[in-house]
Amino acid sequence: MNNFWVRLVVFLVLNFGALYVGNLLQGDGPFSEWYLGLNIAPWTPPGWFFGVAWTGIMICFSIYMSLLTEKVDWQKVIPIFAVQFILNVAWNPTFFRFHYVLPSLVVMLLLIVVVFLIGAKFRNHLGNSTLLLAPYGTWLLVAATLNAYVLLYN
Repeated sequence: MNNFWVRLVVFLVLNFGALYVGNLLQGDGPFSEWYLGLNIAPWTPPGWFFGVAWTGIMICFSIYMSLLTEKVDWQKVIPIFAVQFILNVAWNPTFFRFHYVLPSLVVMLLLIVVVFLIGAKFRNHLGNSTLLLAPYGTWLLVAATLNAYVLLYN
């Protein structure tokens, strides 16, 4: 994949596809009786914010991955991207469908580690463009606190 724009479209499709699959697997998700009955963190954003946040995150992450695969052999990048993809998709059903609050927190913490590893491992290749991972990492840290709150106070 030599063309940045082709890679960008591929990563946009993959990343938004991950969000779509995660949503399909979560069942009723935040509208479920189970979730609506939870004691949630006071800093939980309104529902509409999640869609806005994930849209921005996935655009930034897709740009980052497109730039990265321009500089680094995709065979070195795809395995860690795939782990990130699987963890991202897995969190939704783990938390919302199966109500496994502690395992979902573990999935979230693993996802945080993977995203930070991506940034650290390839920082020398992308320099300041590594900041494109900041929205993803920041959001995951916030989401982990929301998940931990549910674990501790329910």
